Amino acid sequence: MVKKVKIEDCANYISCGDCLGARDPFCGWCSLENRCSVKSKCLSSDDPLRWLPFDSNKCINITDVSPRQTPRQVEAKIQLTVDQLPPLTTGYVYSCVFGNVMTTVAMTTSNGVSCDTAQISMLPKSMPGKDHITLTLGIRSSESSTVFVEDTFTFFDCSAHTSCTTCVSSQWECDWCVYSNLCTHNSSTCSQTVVTGQNNPVTSSTKGASFCPRLLNTTSIFLPDGVSQEITLTGVHLPMPMPGQDGYMCVIDIPPTAVQVPASRVNNIIKCQAHAYSYTASQGSLQARLRVIWNGGYMLDDPMVTNVTLYKCAMLGSDCGSCLGLSRNTPYQCVWCGDTSKQCKYTKSCTSGSVQACSSITINKVSPLSGPIEGGTSVTIDGSNLGSEYSEVMDAVTIAGMPCRPNATLYIVSKRIVCQTDSVSAVKTGPVIVTINGITQQWTQEFSYKDPTVMSIIPSYGPKSGGSRVTIHGRSLNAGNDIQAYIGGVICQIDRSQLTENTTVCSTGAMSMPTTDTEVKMTFDLHPRVLPGAFNYTADPTITRITPLKSFISGGRQITVQGTNFNVIQAPKMFIMKGSLRSNSTVCNIQNSSIMTCQSPVAPVEIKAVVNRSLSKRALSPTEASVGFIMDNVMSVQNLTYYFPNVLSSLVYVMDPVYFKFKEKDGIHIQKGDNLVIEGRNLNLASESDEVLVMIGQEGCSITSLAETQLVCRTPATQPAGSKENELPWVIVSVGNLKYDIGQLQYEVEEGLSPAVIGVIAAVAAVLIIIIIIILVIHRRKTVIAKREYKHMQIQLDTLESNVRNECKQAFAELQTDMSDLTNDLVATGIPFWDYHSYAFKVLFPGVQDHPVLHEPNAYDSQQVNIEQGMKCFEQLLNNKVFLLHFIRTLEAQKTFNIRDKVNVASLLIIVFIKKMDYATEILRYLLEELVEKSVSSKHPKLMLRRTESVVEKMLTNWLSLNLYGYLKSSAGNSLFLLYKSIKLQVEKGPVDAVTADARYSLSEERLLREKIEPVTLTINIVQDGDSDNDTVQCKVLDCDSITQVKEKMLDALYKHIPFSNRPSVKDLELEWRHGRSGHLTLQDEDVTSNTDEGWLRINTLSHYKVPDAANMALIDSFNNTLKTNGDFNTTLSSINSGTPMITDVENGSRQYHLVKQQDDGQQREGRHNMISEIFLTRLLSTKGTLQNFIDNVFQTILDAQSPLPVSIKYIFDFLDESATRHGITDSEVVHTWKSNSLPLRFWVNIIKNPDFVFDVNKSHIVDSCLSVIAQTFMDSCSTSEHRLGKDSPSNKLLFARDIPKYKKWVEKFYSDISAMDAISDQDITIAMNDLSRNYESHFNKTSALLELYQYATKYNAEVLEELEDSPEARSQRLPSKLEEVADTITA
Repeated sequence: MVKKVKIEDCANYISCGDCLGARDPFCGWCSLENRCSVKSKCLSSDDPLRWLPFDSNKCINITDVSPRQTPRQVEAKIQLTVDQLPPLTTGYVYSCVFGNVMTTVAMTTSNGVSCDTAQISMLPKSMPGKDHITLTLGIRSSESSTVFVEDTFTFFDCSAHTSCTTCVSSQWECDWCVYSNLCTHNSSTCSQTVVTGQNNPVTSSTKGASFCPRLLNTTSIFLPDGVSQEITLTGVHLPMPMPGQDGYMCVIDIPPTAVQVPASRVNNIIKCQAHAYSYTASQGSLQARLRVIWNGGYMLDDPMVTNVTLYKCAMLGSDCGSCLGLSRNTPYQCVWCGDTSKQCKYTKSCTSGSVQACSSITINKVSPLSGPIEGGTSVTIDGSNLGSEYSEVMDAVTIAGMPCRPNATLYIVSKRIVCQTDSVSAVKTGPVIVTINGITQQWTQEFSYKDPTVMSIIPSYGPKSGGSRVTIHGRSLNAGNDIQAYIGGVICQIDRSQLTENTTVCSTGAMSMPTTDTEVKMTFDLHPRVLPGAFNYTADPTITRITPLKSFISGGRQITVQGTNFNVIQAPKMFIMKGSLRSNSTVCNIQNSSIMTCQSPVAPVEIKAVVNRSLSKRALSPTEASVGFIMDNVMSVQNLTYYFPNVLSSLVYVMDPVYFKFKEKDGIHIQKGDNLVIEGRNLNLASESDEVLVMIGQEGCSITSLAETQLVCRTPATQPAGSKENELPWVIVSVGNLKYDIGQLQYEVEEGLSPAVIGVIAAVAAVLIIIIIIILVIHRRKTVIAKREYKHMQIQLDTLESNVRNECKQAFAELQTDMSDLTNDLVATGIPFWDYHSYAFKVLFPGVQDHPVLHEPNAYDSQQVNIEQGMKCFEQLLNNKVFLLHFIRTLEAQKTFNIRDKVNVASLLIIVFIKKMDYATEILRYLLEELVEKSVSSKHPKLMLRRTESVVEKMLTNWLSLNLYGYLKSSAGNSLFLLYKSIKLQVEKGPVDAVTADARYSLSEERLLREKIEPVTLTINIVQDGDSDNDTVQCKVLDCDSITQVKEKMLDALYKHIPFSNRPSVKDLELEWRHGRSGHLTLQDEDVTSNTDEGWLRINTLSHYKVPDAANMALIDSFNNTLKTNGDFNTTLSSINSGTPMITDVENGSRQYHLVKQQDDGQQREGRHNMISEIFLTRLLSTKGTLQNFIDNVFQTILDAQSPLPVSIKYIFDFLDESATRHGITDSEVVHTWKSNSLPLRFWVNIIKNPDFVFDVNKSHIVDSCLSVIAQTFMDSCSTSEHRLGKDSPSNKLLFARDIPKYKKWVEKFYSDISAMDAISDQDITIAMNDLSRNYESHFNKTSALLELYQYATKYNAEVLEELEDSPEARSQRLPSKLEEVADTITA
């Protein structure tokens, strides 16, 4: 097997180093396009610096940037030294690109380029806390519009610094103006003292942060609340305020305000005037920032940050012990006053003297009050005056007569003592006593030494994953402070709220495997108690089956779960998951070890919303959610999809059942008979009859059937009683969590009948019986007649069906034979594709034969130079993205700018940029983003791209058409051409009316020939005088063909290998019948022998001239020459479309017809047979069946994502996906519709309907109508909406009703496959667009296209200028004046 393999893959190398380092002889670095490519795909690659081969020494790079930084407030000129800078083609320039924010023109120098930093107003602001921004500095060529080499450049901002220290310590040339309190790059503007920055190359005696005016580090400052005190600070290089400047002030930030006090400066000492500082916060101390300012707002540097501590003694020392602790252990100057206030005060505020020891002890709480006899229990004693320091409490506590040693780290002065009990030999009880400084206090409750015992555990089993809630029974189980439980050495988490003297509740931990006879252990302050062999760890539960797997959204349906080991779980629960959403759980009931029942959970709000949306589509589409179970700590049953993949575990949610109330106005239903019928909807979507409960009062109603819209139940034999006396019973339906009040029910009361009434009823019944007998006899007679007629009609329909089937088979076989011959011919001659230029013209200007873009501008010689120069200027403007976007927006905003103008502008822009398709793609993306913004803000986002209402929509059509030309030629064109030829061949096998274009074989009902015509097929010999080969060319025609139709078929036979545009015109030829000795007879559509009937003139046919089979025919040109297959003829386009219906009015007042007479209202007159016209609709089905294979082939080719698709398809689809994500569009139908409106609607539908855009062929009216039906079918297949079919539905939808669902799946898979492809990078699409611009040649005159566009700029000149003037970006680039310069150049 031989494979074709690419010998290079240059695009894989991203950088120049990678490209040249790969040493691939086919790859080199395309400098100005900044990509790795083969030489033939690089512009001007003959220049050695434009394309660097693999053996080049080095890549193009910037070796130096001078300067590398500049103040952002100053415009500077930058010199870039560039190694191996390529030369530019005449007319193109380099530019410097600063990030994505600023571009300036660059001048070429001897060793690189130079540019300035103009437009500094466009620079972005620095990030908070930053004093500079660093941007990429790149060089871009206008020839390639690509940045091909980059470095970095920094703009710094000294003014971002507000302190001297940070200013002069920065990495930039920043100086500090002391008397202006300003950081600047230009210290020449400073007056008096300047501190020079450490990175400023200038020599200075005051250079560096050490010369900054600043405060020095001081000792801690403590200020008692409300006490006036002076603050002394030390500084260095403190400036002397100048005349007119304010002096020094001290500022302390005390929330919620800042307190300012005057300060004095003596040399380097600052004294803050005495002031009583206070704060309102309810806390003992508060730290506040101290700042020193001068001249009203200039703040001295404070590198170490000076803080002061304000404090309130009364709050810090709430009792005697804590206050004494403050004075002994902290810098706070607090004492406990011995006066009547009994309060902690600032030392100088206590005038009556302070005390050195507290007079009492208070105990508020002791915990715990029991512990194990081994001791080691941490006992916490809370109270007040519990010592002022640890040394006072070291031996202060005894418990039950035993010492309890305090813990120094846990001791809180005066507030808390935590001590550890000593061991005792036996159980005992005693008091808790605290003695400090000779003062003793005893707690009201006694402490107990206990000996805990573990006796049993219930339950004695649980899953190995743990989580079982077990109860341990015993004695003194609450003794001690630190109580822990273990089962099998694994901790069992204790529930402290359930801890009592005799029981402990805990949750088991997980084991690696099941175990038996596992010990249970509890520790009491680290002292163990063991119960051996008391617990068993079993295997985890498993799930094997869940039924049923359907529920209504309100939940409550009983779900049966089968599995193993359910009995080891105490409280199983069920929940459902949908993505990251999780429902509330419902309780399950365990029946035995293998079965449990659960109630389905209520669906979360998000799932309800999905189900409700499905209701609007009448599909009642189910929404699935994953089922999970909570079984202690068993995690496997929470994710059944992962751990039990073979178990069906997706619960389907459907709409809730709705039971309607009784229809009676008063709500009271009169029950007749035994069966009660209750109406509703969705009744059996997720319910069985045994799951629904119907109650009539206190009695049940036995359900006999449950359908989707109806429930039937058998009522009790006697009237049930109501809940209240003399009240009718209520009918209540309960299903799951739902309950419906249907109304009240009353049984019908039967009354006895009198004998007279019974006699009347009997007489009436006898009369009715007689009438019924008569009716039955008459009905029987009519039934026999109807059956006879039905049988006759059935025979006719069977015959018709058989005829259609046979006709379809025969037609398909004939068509396949003809198509096989055609395929063989195509192998030899190829498909007649239009060249790229002709294809582009037909797509850009459909239906136009001539256009200014095909010629030079129509101008005098004196004007030609001005026009060309002006259009070059205008082209430069169009190449400016800012101008072009404003230009398009302005045009579309004008009311007189109609759809025709939008289409024209879009096509002209594509012609202008046909050699710069990468730029056209960039503009298209910007415009599409604006269109998406506009669409998503509207009520109907799906309508985007459906109609051509803007320039961008036509631009997208043109862009796709040019991008897919190569794909048409290489892949899709073959099946499309075969479809066209198969339709043409099939249509011409039957009669085609030359006047109305109606045909026997058609896919369009509007173009169906509704007349029974039985033509005879004739094989004629085409005579070619002087043909050296002397081969006879045969051609099949119909005896009912008009003379023009015969000539067309003969031309097709003679020139089947010749493109249509190179054939002679049918109107320039005459048909000559050569029949032996009788001579030559010229046949015409109309001559003196033509038949007329009541004002109607019939077009002549072969049968009119009685032409026999095997007749000899010749085509004669205007010079009386016989046409031959190898003859010479002029290459001219056919002047008429042979498929166009003929004019029906002739000079003598008669109206022409061919096969049928057309009425003024468009209806056919009576034919030769009195038949129902709809009977001919079966011909649509016959034609469709014949062409089905070719239609499928076209659709399969178009929707095959495995073929080498152009990157433009993936690019545009990814853009639509990204736009939907960016705008929060979660409805997948919107994105699907956008994609369908882009590629299928804007390209494929256009190409399917107009194969003459792609191929050099003639498209007749009947072929066009068939292609229109196929194109509409393709568009229906791309739609997400469902089409309801009925007898009034269009025939084309009925015709393909069974195929469209299949085609829809193809479309969905196509979209899905493209989404799964690797993303297309900007570089990939740029390369593809450059290849498109380079590989295909067009002959459009760009100057003429620019001139056509400029007419719009002239027409709306005022509006365009106003839009540009309103744009700061356009003004900064002088775009308004540049547009005016274009006009001046043209009129110069």
